Amino acid sequence: MKKILILIALFNGYGLFPCFGYEDTVKYIFFLHNRFPETHDLSEPHPEYGLTEYQAILDTFESHGFRVISEIRKGNVNAREYALTVCRQIDRLLRAGVKPSDITVIGTSKGGYIAQYVSTFMQLPELHFVFVACFRETDIQDIPDINFCGNILTIYEKTDPFGVSAIKRKENSTCRIAHFREIALHTGLGHGFLFRPLDAWTCPAMAWAKGCYTP
Repeated sequence: MKKILILIALFNGYGLFPCFGYEDTVKYIFFLHNRFPETHDLSEPHPEYGLTEYQAILDTFESHGFRVISEIRKGNVNAREYALTVCRQIDRLLRAGVKPSDITVIGTSKGGYIAQYVSTFMQLPELHFVFVACFRETDIQDIPDINFCGNILTIYEKTDPFGVSAIKRKENSTCRIAHFREIALHTGLGHGFLFRPLDAWTCPAMAWAKGCYTP
């Protein structure tokens, strides 16, 4: 599958995260999209949520200063197996001398579950993760093998049945988590909020990737 590698300029902060400062270190984002584009063309709208604005999301990260690695997954992939592919990509960056703290994995919906597996497999406390709309309370029993590790931001929408607080998973995880934060949104868009690059989730995700852990 064709990889999308986008080089972009540096992010200098956003109003929600005033601690955000200038850095000249290259920061990497692995972006893992939701399930719908796996089995539908990007030009085909979801019957309830509309188009998956995948390219617009990448463009948002691009315009704020990250080196972005992403691709359209095809064929309803297995989340656990796909996570191993991402782990191998991260390992290549680490071997090339990139610091774990300069790498962030951002996943929305199914992509967020893939990101959780990456967190589990990598077991590197310095990596950054942003899990968007990808936790339900039944996950503790249904997916017991996930073990959070890294600096973790979770974002969920209060009107979304597919995303709630993941604090129980954090409490059940055995790895040291130096920084953990949750953001509950009130967009009223249900699960559809992640189909577009809303500031409500992209801005805190990018700030987190830059190491800004306080609101």
